[in-house]
Amino acid sequence: MVHVSDTDAFTLGLERDPGLRATIVAVASLDRSPDWGRLVERIDRATRIVPAFRQRLVASPLGLATPRWVTDPDFDLAWHLRRVAVPPGGGMADVLEIARTASMAAFDPERPRWEFTLVEGLEGGAAALVLKVHHALTDGVGGVQIAALVVDLERGSDLGPLPPVPPDEARPLRGAGRGPRPRRRPDRAGAQRLAVGVPLAALRALRRPFASASGFVADARSLARMVRPISDTRSPVMDERSLVRELDRIDLPMEDLRAAGRRIGGTVNDAFVGGIAGGLRRYHEHHGRPVDALRVTMPISVRTDDDDVGGNRITLVRFDLPIGETDPQERMWQIHEACRRQRSEPAIARSEGIAAALNLLPVAVTGGMLRHVDLLASNVPGLDGSVYLAGARVDSFHPFGATLGSAANITLMSYADTACIGVTLDTAAVPDRSVFLRCLRAGFAELLA
Repeated sequence: MVHVSDTDAFTLGLERDPGLRATIVAVASLDRSPDWGRLVERIDRATRIVPAFRQRLVASPLGLATPRWVTDPDFDLAWHLRRVAVPPGGGMADVLEIARTASMAAFDPERPRWEFTLVEGLEGGAAALVLKVHHALTDGVGGVQIAALVVDLERGSDLGPLPPVPPDEARPLRGAGRGPRPRRRPDRAGAQRLAVGVPLAALRALRRPFASASGFVADARSLARMVRPISDTRSPVMDERSLVRELDRIDLPMEDLRAAGRRIGGTVNDAFVGGIAGGLRRYHEHHGRPVDALRVTMPISVRTDDDDVGGNRITLVRFDLPIGETDPQERMWQIHEACRRQRSEPAIARSEGIAAALNLLPVAVTGGMLRHVDLLASNVPGLDGSVYLAGARVDSFHPFGATLGSAANITLMSYADTACIGVTLDTAAVPDRSVFLRCLRAGFAELLA
């Protein structure tokens, strides 16, 4: 696909506001420094398998289509893959500071939107790889797919010869009229598809009036729930916003989370979000401002077996997360039902049309709505077993998602037998990080007990 999707165009357009950047950061902890030459070869391999990592985004002339991927004629692997060392005795706090800075910095728009940094010199000879990618390049599941292509199951594995460099299928647009014609209509076409859906539904209703009426109403209501405007936060505490972020991490046994979900006939996600809800209840009680529910955004994967490796294949749903229930079992069940309803929303199938319609609105309008979301939570299935990268064992892998205007992003990625949870906080919304983390850990401990 030359042109980005309407959904990706929506996130790219939001970045005119620096507080809404869709930057993903992750930290892979390594038991030792990897072999640098082999690491370079592994990352080079990834860019050949997934050509978007050798491409940059270029705006279409006059904005008549969404931005498109074009091969970077000046692609320089050494610019994207860096190597630094912390002072002697450095530890994970130093790595998280590097990741924090990366999460707040904008990408160079003239280059492919990713940067990897190997951090060496950690205590005990350990190392870490800080990965920074734009959401338009990949979502969490796509990132795991890419990782699986370049990691090893043993410390000394050889993946064989490099694949060929991808062909130069598109060149940068130097002026109006150059380059291939857009493959689809302007962004307005997506919005028009939503409008066209109404008369089409009306024609179907004429043929099957009783069968169609309820479906038409259900679709309309679902669309209204997906795009309804919001003007305030549910949280009376986490209501300020800034450009400053703090990162932290929590590790939990995956089997304990699975067991907690099974107690209600649910899933790992029910336990994960149930623990978050318990922690947020405690945090608001700590501040003397208890609430029954918070507004949460959660990504839902729309990836299919036919999709290419990598890429962004998610849609975002927004709903009220119940946090006031004190019984952890009942709270998990309420969350299970709320998530089930969101996954069955008819409007999910029209995500591209919704994004196209939102692209017609000023960023001040859509950004204002996003800033009234309290929390973004995500659960990404990761690698089932331990792996190696260029001779170094990967001990953990923590994801740190973009807040996208919310007070916090809490993301879980499973790795081997560990639930690696990354926490990204807006420091204006959560100025007392230690209190927030203590409450969050207590929420998980209560649920897993």
